[in-house]
Amino acid sequence: MSEYIEHIPVMLNECMDALITDKDAIYIDATLGGGGHSKEILARLSDEGTLYSIDQDDEAIAAASKRIGQDPRFKIIKGNFGYLTTILPPHVHGQVAGILLDLGVSTHQIKEAERGFSFQEDGPLDMRMGNLSGISAYQVVNEYEYERLRDVIFHYGEERGSRQIAKAIIENRPIETTGELAAIIKEIVPPKFAVKSLARVFQGIRIEVNRELDVLKDVLSQSLEVLKPGGRIVVMSYHSLEDRIVKKFFKAGNFEGEQEKDFYGNVISPIKPVNRQVITPSPDEVAKNSAARSAKLRIAEKVEGEQS
Repeated sequence: MSEYIEHIPVMLNECMDALITDKDAIYIDATLGGGGHSKEILARLSDEGTLYSIDQDDEAIAAASKRIGQDPRFKIIKGNFGYLTTILPPHVHGQVAGILLDLGVSTHQIKEAERGFSFQEDGPLDMRMGNLSGISAYQVVNEYEYERLRDVIFHYGEERGSRQIAKAIIENRPIETTGELAAIIKEIVPPKFAVKSLARVFQGIRIEVNRELDVLKDVLSQSLEVLKPGGRIVVMSYHSLEDRIVKKFFKAGNFEGEQEKDFYGNVISPIKPVNRQVITPSPDEVAKNSAARSAKLRIAEKVEGEQS
């Protein structure tokens, strides 16, 4: 394993202040990564507290284990957080005080060329966040028919040039590496838009490979089963597709964002937002850590008395 490149947690204090409401309780870090958030959660818990940290990436688990060391309160679960209710021990269902989701791709995954996440490094077309994932970026790029590939680039990458890019990809198959894919995109897109278009196309393919939006919906729905009444879910997203899903779910308890109301006009929902306005990093934090630039933090609470 190559040396793990440490990820700087974004809005660390804001996340912790929102998440930790009872230092003796059970918490979940659903996106363990290198263990930055988990280490801080443990620092704020008492000896009675428990933290379950989830990741599907063996390298992340190894790095976090090394960073945090032996701690009886710290329990790592290897798996995809989209299967939250399946991978968590049954006895904690309905007992969790807080769940943290940091939806950003880890710095290590981006900077390790072999993982295939970056258009700035030449590597194999992979983009799988863990060895539990199914398809790879190679399959998306080389096997998807035109309409499906175009839609991935347009809907998940929000790239307006999706038609031309999808056609160019198909015309240049087989494409073996991230460098080859980037070169094809650069041929299509005006130079002044190249970096943004590359980022969008790679984002779209990555979301497709890892089913990121479906998995996000799964974990949000399942959070209601594992949280106790008054328990919180804290989500940090990095692009509008994710943030839109989180915002709608926190507002209405569904993914359409349509609030159900009772006879008296009161909102009926199993969850309610804690922060009405989205929380963003300070200019000072963005200056120190460019990865924080697009981060958006939302907090919600399971409604008291809601039965899972």
